[in-house]
Amino acid sequence: MDSILDFNQELDISLFDRVVDALYSGKGAEQKMAEQVLTEFQDHELSWTRADGILTNSSSITSKASSTLGICSFFIALQVLEKLIQTKWKILPIEQRTGIKNFIVEVILHTASTEESLRQNKMYLSKLNLILVQVLKQEWPQNWPTFIPEIVQTSRTNLSLCENNMAILKLLSEEVFDFSAEQMTQAKTKNLKSQMCGEFSSIFSLCTEILQKAVQPTLILATLETLLRFLSWIPFGYVFETDLINNLCTRFLQPQVTRNVTIKCLTEIGGLDCANDFKEQFVGLFTMAVAGLREILGDLSKIDEEWDDYDNEQQEFVQNVAMFLTSFLASHLRLVESSATRETVIQAHQYLLRISQVDEREMFKVCLEYWNVLVRGLYEDGRNTQFNAPTGLLNLGGATAGSSASGSSSTMSSELRRQMYAGVLTGVRYVMISRMARPEEVLIVENDEGEIVREFIKETDTITLYKTQRECLIYLTHLDPKDMENIMVEKLGRQMDNSEWSWANLNKLCWAIGSISGSMGEDQERRVLVIIIKDLLSLCELKRGKDNKAVVASNIMYVVGQYPRFLKAHWKFLKTVANKLFEFMHELHEGVRDMACDTFVTIAQKCRRHFIAQQPGEPTPFVEEIIGMANTITSDLEPHQVNRFCEAIGYLISAQLNASSQEQLIIGLMKPANDLWGNLVQQAGENINVLEDLKVVKQLGNILRNNVSACSAVGKGFISQIGHIYIDMLGLYKAVSEIISGCVARDGEIATRYANVRAMRTIKKEALLVVDTYVKHCDGEIAAVNENMVPPLLEAVLADYAQNVPPARDAEVLKTVNTITSALGGLMTDKIPIIFDSLFESTMSMINQDFTEYPEHRLAIYQLLRTINKNCFSAMLNLPPQQFRFMVMSIMWGFKHTLRDIADLGLMIAQEMINNFNLCDRAISDAFFQTYFVELLNEIIVVLSDNDHKGSFRWQCVVLARMIHLVESNQITAPLFDASLPENAGMNNNIFIRQSIAKLLATAFVNLTQRQIEVFVEGLFNFYSDIEKFRNHVRDFLIQTKEFAGDNADLFLDETEREIEQKKQQAKEMAQQIPGMLKPSEMEEDE
Repeated sequence: MDSILDFNQELDISLFDRVVDALYSGKGAEQKMAEQVLTEFQDHELSWTRADGILTNSSSITSKASSTLGICSFFIALQVLEKLIQTKWKILPIEQRTGIKNFIVEVILHTASTEESLRQNKMYLSKLNLILVQVLKQEWPQNWPTFIPEIVQTSRTNLSLCENNMAILKLLSEEVFDFSAEQMTQAKTKNLKSQMCGEFSSIFSLCTEILQKAVQPTLILATLETLLRFLSWIPFGYVFETDLINNLCTRFLQPQVTRNVTIKCLTEIGGLDCANDFKEQFVGLFTMAVAGLREILGDLSKIDEEWDDYDNEQQEFVQNVAMFLTSFLASHLRLVESSATRETVIQAHQYLLRISQVDEREMFKVCLEYWNVLVRGLYEDGRNTQFNAPTGLLNLGGATAGSSASGSSSTMSSELRRQMYAGVLTGVRYVMISRMARPEEVLIVENDEGEIVREFIKETDTITLYKTQRECLIYLTHLDPKDMENIMVEKLGRQMDNSEWSWANLNKLCWAIGSISGSMGEDQERRVLVIIIKDLLSLCELKRGKDNKAVVASNIMYVVGQYPRFLKAHWKFLKTVANKLFEFMHELHEGVRDMACDTFVTIAQKCRRHFIAQQPGEPTPFVEEIIGMANTITSDLEPHQVNRFCEAIGYLISAQLNASSQEQLIIGLMKPANDLWGNLVQQAGENINVLEDLKVVKQLGNILRNNVSACSAVGKGFISQIGHIYIDMLGLYKAVSEIISGCVARDGEIATRYANVRAMRTIKKEALLVVDTYVKHCDGEIAAVNENMVPPLLEAVLADYAQNVPPARDAEVLKTVNTITSALGGLMTDKIPIIFDSLFESTMSMINQDFTEYPEHRLAIYQLLRTINKNCFSAMLNLPPQQFRFMVMSIMWGFKHTLRDIADLGLMIAQEMINNFNLCDRAISDAFFQTYFVELLNEIIVVLSDNDHKGSFRWQCVVLARMIHLVESNQITAPLFDASLPENAGMNNNIFIRQSIAKLLATAFVNLTQRQIEVFVEGLFNFYSDIEKFRNHVRDFLIQTKEFAGDNADLFLDETEREIEQKKQQAKEMAQQIPGMLKPSEMEEDE
């Protein structure tokens, strides 16, 4: 086998075929050896020189027509060629480039010369076509200006060649117009697009000729597929000033073989942004398309029942119809309303309504997106009319405000539009309710076996779908609240009389009811809710069986949790609901108890003052009554459910503004826990072996969790309770630490997995979390925290952390110290040295062996390092030199991580540290920059050019630009080079850094020319002050290197995230203007 790796002799093709066969058919050592040899062959820099021989002479047992890509000699040769073109094409002599290009063209022409060969070698040809397009991206048009005329000419000589040429043109269009942003530089992309558009006339003539004359279905289909890729970018005249639209609608929409690709072409045309210039053509396209669909589909009245009987092609066509109608109507609705017949417009919406009823989630999401566009437009149209047309809603003259760009001067008034779509919108309301997705607040689900169970994993897709449906329902409610009320009351009535009773039907109805909170007027909302909640409570009493009661109870809790405005306005109803929740906390079904606690938390957050106030006719505030009954209420709850109950009561207590009254409520809430705490701590003080009892340890952990939950809700007023347990809590921390250390010393690291040790570690973690939670809420109490809480805490935890074996160290120590340092700021400066001694090196020794172990510690230590750098920088200056260097090396280790959050943190710390040193005394900053600047710069360049670190591209550019700025603006005055060397005579920092970057890049990218590197480095120093230009320049360079061949989406991550954030902000601002659009949990507190 090894002889195929000898590139000094001619390749034995038959031996090569046998090695390939051994890889895919052999076993054991033979297969392993073949894999190793072939891997070395593909990696060899001269392997491409063997590709032509393999492709010409190979007789691999596995034929070229194999259905599995890459399992024969041919595909190995093609992979070698593809890698060469992507990474080393530019450094090949022009003769070799021309030879490779001509060889690929000859192989394609030969393989696609007959229909039999075309069909038999389909996958082989696809790979060859792709490689040809890779060559085109490098050579066309500069070195291959005749490509388009040549491909058009060969297409007219042979039908099989013509079909394959269509595939090549389709691939070229995709590469240039769809994928270019991540594969080519901006200048190159612009040039290729310009060339493609400039030479398109001959391509279009060829496509037109084929569609007019060809009878072979596969050729027509290939041409339509290619045309589909062209439609998004070709000049509009080719689409709207030719017979293309008419041919698509009249000739190719009806035949079954072409209808799917034809409707896709119509969808692409409908999405073009030129309606103002071609209004008549757009209306004609829509009218012809709907008429054609009517002949193909009929009225689709039973599609939801017949869907499963459709074959794949029929289902695909309906999905494509949905895409066409939603895309076209979203872009041109106002145009077709004013210019097409009303019957046509309503017919299109009826099709979408029928399709929306089909139980096919992805297709439903497409329809839902359009329904949102429609109802949002109708709502905003009506609102704008009210603002701009005080003469009334029936404004029959002129265009309404907010009409789309594709509208007409004769668009209908908002009221007439609502009337036109009234029947459609009623149908949409029924569909939305019957297809309602489950909200994240609902914890009771029906599993695949039809059982009602507690949900433990949130379905992100379902939550997203719910949010979109909720938005649609809110608009639908605003457009006709009475119709929405009638539908919901009618459907609930059918649950009550059992005519439509089922878990799924009740769930979806109640989810829909809860989703429209705030979108009705208060009077209507009150009337509807009284009916609904009374019916649901009656239903809960009527139904028998654990599962039935669980379903009804979960729906009651979800609905009431969504209507705090109603509850706040009706105290007796609120109290009734709260008591019902307490009743549900005793239900047998765990999910019901969970949801009861969660709903109580929600109500407590939104209605807290009503529980604190003394209501008319009641002897005491209800919160005192609840605290008095707490033991009874929580008697059937699990520990985590008791935590939620304590959190809810904490929110109620936080509404009490009188400090002494608040303290009394806290004492009342925590009394049972404190009594048990005092008893257990006393027992432990008398006999430390008590802590060996797993039950005792779990009780102590649960008490601390209750404190955390209550503290997070009450806030800084919880200090009285913290003071009550703090010293004992730290004593307990030390005690369990000693026991854990003893177990580890006796049994080794395996002891950290013992059940009792894990439970004792829970006590340590929860104790730290108590401190962490309080410090986050200690506004105005910083000095007291620094004086009273921090010293004993550090004494208890730092030495213990440093002395423990790595598996026994708790990341919560790092997180808590980080929280304290962030809150106290400069007050922590004097404590940083001991923190460094105890935490930093011991943690780094845990994580510096790889990039994955101890992920929590890894993130926490870098967060702590950043906080210290920001708040206590002066303390870092006083670190011993060896410790300081270790810290800087650790920062560099941070941004070498492939985990983006760690790498970003490392880069942020580096950026902030550089800025801090630049503001220091000049002697200090000079010493730092002379020692570390070049090293930091080199590491930044290394990760920037590494394919595995693309996720942190934004911060890499930010740090690099800042460092170059410091050099270019001469803010670094000390020499960054060894001025004593003769070769550095006359050197300055600017020249030295330019040379250093160029040298590093030349080493990293051997396929780049010296001129390419010089241009790149020059750009870095030209664009450093404009981060957008700087980032684009770096991105273009990385794509140019071709070392990033493949997925470069991470290089555009910053733009993508920024766009997502902007959309979120816009959506939030819009939601704030529409009653009900913000969920109650998202609204700011008004109490």
